[in-house]
Amino acid sequence: MALTPPILLIDDNQSRIQQVEIIFQFMGYQVKTIGSDNYAEYLHEINRVCSVFIGEGIRKQFMIINEIVGMARIPVIFITDGSEEMPVESIHEKLFHVLPYPLHYAQLKPLLAKLPINRATVSNHFAAPEIQKLVFNSTENANALSLVATRLKGNSVAMIQIRKMIAQVAESDATVLILGESGTGKEVVANALHDASLRSSKPFVPINCGAIPAELLESELFGHEKGAFTGALNARQGRFEMAEGGTLFLDEIGDMPLSMQVKLLRVLQERNFERVGGNKTIYCDVRVIAATHRHLENEIKQNRFREDLFYRLNVFPIELPSLKERADDIPILIDDLITRMAQANRGFVTLTPNALATLMRYEWQGNVRELANLIERLAIIYPRGLVDVDDLPEKFKQYRVEIDPENTEEIDVSEILTAEIKVRPEFVENLTRTTSAEMQDLMRHHEYVPETVTQLPEEGIDLKEYLNTMEVDLIRQALDECNGVVAHAAKRLNMRRTTLVEKLRKFDLQR
Repeated sequence: MALTPPILLIDDNQSRIQQVEIIFQFMGYQVKTIGSDNYAEYLHEINRVCSVFIGEGIRKQFMIINEIVGMARIPVIFITDGSEEMPVESIHEKLFHVLPYPLHYAQLKPLLAKLPINRATVSNHFAAPEIQKLVFNSTENANALSLVATRLKGNSVAMIQIRKMIAQVAESDATVLILGESGTGKEVVANALHDASLRSSKPFVPINCGAIPAELLESELFGHEKGAFTGALNARQGRFEMAEGGTLFLDEIGDMPLSMQVKLLRVLQERNFERVGGNKTIYCDVRVIAATHRHLENEIKQNRFREDLFYRLNVFPIELPSLKERADDIPILIDDLITRMAQANRGFVTLTPNALATLMRYEWQGNVRELANLIERLAIIYPRGLVDVDDLPEKFKQYRVEIDPENTEEIDVSEILTAEIKVRPEFVENLTRTTSAEMQDLMRHHEYVPETVTQLPEEGIDLKEYLNTMEVDLIRQALDECNGVVAHAAKRLNMRRTTLVEKLRKFDLQR
């Protein structure tokens, strides 16, 4: 989505802005937000956006709708929470759609599909010339970038940013350094970079610098002549020659011996080399992509990595997040893994919403690789079966999550991402009978503070503890009114459901 025009949101309601932004980002779209007071400053750029969403209750909302529709043929969507009367007929006719708030993934998906967001539907009416030029300047490259988006699964902000960075650097020959923990998919990103580049028709040649003995690494990289050493019965090409015109991927570059680092630096600077045992200079046209799980700055301080090589490689760094940092992508990754297994006739499994939500809370030290291994293991143990929390390995059960039963019907990725704990009825009953003076029993480490303070006591007050007690008391009331359903209680408190769940965990109220 990095190459598409953004969606413009005009709203003064910060809570609504945050919720709409999260949904759009989850779906992979860019969104620009402005308030009603400064929307006029953005009018000169109105043709740069593909659609405009306007929140109910903002000042001058009808004037803004008229002004935008009068300036450009851009779809205008009105977001209403029902607190005001619907727009008058003359205004209503100018709107592309009216959406009830709060927004939901299921209602937004078909609507966004009709908007001129995708490359196939962007027209002169909806995109500025420079954006059209960027999108249409190369059909082949656009197809390649579309393939990149398909391969790099995930709609988290981090993955959207990574796809954007790949789009930025793909057509250049700049050296790219991919950083990230083991199992985060560094080679997948390297492959995606190659496929989106102008070298995609040429070879992509990977080599793991940490898996090859130091005495053989030079021959692997640069090749050797016949008789160069014992066992060299024939001349052999190295990886640089194999990758001619294409891309050489140096995986685990941080494990390369210092002696080889010097030779690699020379090749990167001079763009030529000699085979082991030879004296013929071979010129190379190769793009280098390197990757490592190590912190190279620390390796430099420990004299295990050359600083000059680091700066030669670190032209365009791309840092991959760990899986626990993008837990929102786990449902998408699991779906992709299961689909691939089924297509390869290696079986498949189905995960319950509870199991899926539980996996989203796990730490994932092995990142995507560990997740892939788990799904394959489950497919072997429970072929074509339904996997619940109790069917997961023991280490996952401490992360158990129980999703609100009211949200399990037709549950999709957006529901799983906001999966919440339903507070048990008996706990709500206990809370109902609990007085403010008994809150310390629920808060464990929090001492009792009077229910209200009209004047600051002479001895002072622990403000943090006092506010915590008040917060717990209000949460109790909301849960009591909503029969323990977290989603409804969060709405009463005007907060996101995920925020309320974190507060329940903070105060240990979910047990």
